[in-house]
Amino acid sequence: MTDDSKVQDAGIADQVKLGAAILIVIAGVAAYYLLPNAASWQRWLAVGVSLGVAALVVWFSWYGAQFKEFVELARVELRKIVWPNRQETGMTTLVVFAFVVIAGLFFWGLDWALALATRYLTGQGG
Repeated sequence: MTDDSKVQDAGIADQVKLGAAILIVIAGVAAYYLLPNAASWQRWLAVGVSLGVAALVVWFSWYGAQFKEFVELARVELRKIVWPNRQETGMTTLVVFAFVVIAGLFFWGLDWALALATRYLTGQGG
């Protein structure tokens, strides 16, 4: 359950930061196309730097705080997982392979039967 006192939306400053980050990325992409005579690595560096600066701007906004909280909660949930042991993994793999073989044979037989019926109904074939 969420606590209503903790529910908060992004403020104007955070929305401005998000807009600035978007403009920074657009500027980096524009620099890539506006510098056709520059070396390829310099053009890509401009895009990479713009992405890094934009990520830094977002990181210090409400959106970045929400992302950090999401990652932390995901790590907590990940620690709760009970992973299967080697024997369980092997048995599950065998069951999956067996099912794939059975399904493959079923669909091969269905395809063969439908092709036979189509040839009979259209009068094609021997």
